[in-house]
Amino acid sequence: QVQLVESGGGLVQPGESLTLSCVASGFTADYWSIGWFRQAPGKEEREGVSCISFYNSDKYYARSVKGRFTISRDNDKNTAYLQMNSLKPEDTGVYYCAFRRGAATLLPTDYNDWGQGTQVSVSS
Repeated sequence: QVQLVESGGGLVQPGESLTLSCVASGFTADYWSIGWFRQAPGKEEREGVSCISFYNSDKYYARSVKGRFTISRDNDKNTAYLQMNSLKPEDTGVYYCAFRRGAATLLPTDYNDWGQGTQVSVSS
């Protein structure tokens, strides 16, 4: 069973930065990807933020974070990172990482396994 552990959330002021980490374990796969999603306060749906393939160079960003967020990976550690710069109040939410076998996508329904989430709050 795939296990995902997120870390790195916190409370920051607008314009500041945070880096989230997602460690994946408990699986065997040659072709897999990690996606980052967020759920804003009061909303039921999870929004795709960024995703990265662990077997090719594919990576994608939501339009709302492009140019501010950077996704990266460490294959040896089965870890994905999300560096978030120039944070805005609208970036506030619970951030989840998720695992899928196959290509990276920003669709939550494409992912089978999810972490417990980490809270990111951006407020002055």
